[in-house]
Amino acid sequence: MKFVVEVASMMRRPEMQAILKEKASAVKQRCGPGYGQDMHVGKNRANAMVFAETYQAKRDNIKNNTILKAVR
Repeated sequence: MKFVVEVASMMRRPEMQAILKEKASAVKQRCGPGYGQDMHVGKNRANAMVFAETYQAKRDNIKNNTILKAVR
């Protein structure tokens, strides 16, 4: 059980947050204008996300799976 607690605390560390922010920023840049990014620290890990902010970006993402393709 101690191992699980150590991994969870490692996943919340500022170093992990910096890595996630960098990766999310790269995905956002590949998506183009109208996309945003956010990050929050949960109970077990830090989470980063990229999302469509504008109407045009939302339509583009629905039609072309832009975010999914940018992650690959």
